[in-house]
Amino acid sequence: MNEEIYILAERLGRLLSAKSMQIAAAESCTGGGIAKAITEVPGSSGWFDRGFVTYSNLAKQQMLGVSEQTLSEFGAVSDVTIREMLIGALQHSSADCAIAVSGIAGPGGGTPDKPVGTVYFGWIQKPDIIETSQQLFSGNRYEIRTQAVVYALTMANQVMK
Repeated sequence: MNEEIYILAERLGRLLSAKSMQIAAAESCTGGGIAKAITEVPGSSGWFDRGFVTYSNLAKQQMLGVSEQTLSEFGAVSDVTIREMLIGALQHSSADCAIAVSGIAGPGGGTPDKPVGTVYFGWIQKPDIIETSQQLFSGNRYEIRTQAVVYALTMANQVMK
């Protein structure tokens, strides 16, 4: 595992543990990479509740309650979808906070409006703190997915401080 990712996950664990909080992850383009990074940290069962790998639109609907209308109107890679993923992650877990990610890792699937490397992120903390962000990463599929995991964990650490 990437050392930077491990350090970020470990730091997040310390922050969550200090606040007696648990996190859930709702992932699409990272395919469980955030959950994997978190669960590499010894003791993460004390602060990680669960992960949702919702790669398909149907999975986003069934597991997180993302509306079909949202997906058809805005697409899976959008701020609106990320917000619904975050709310669904909290509603379908025991977590106090959640992180969500959805994007286009490539090599195909990009459009002029949403090129390969476009990734949306979100963070929610009970009761209603929501932060979202859009990033454009470059590189191959592996590099884009790795950058997305790093950014997601970096964002989580910043929000938890």
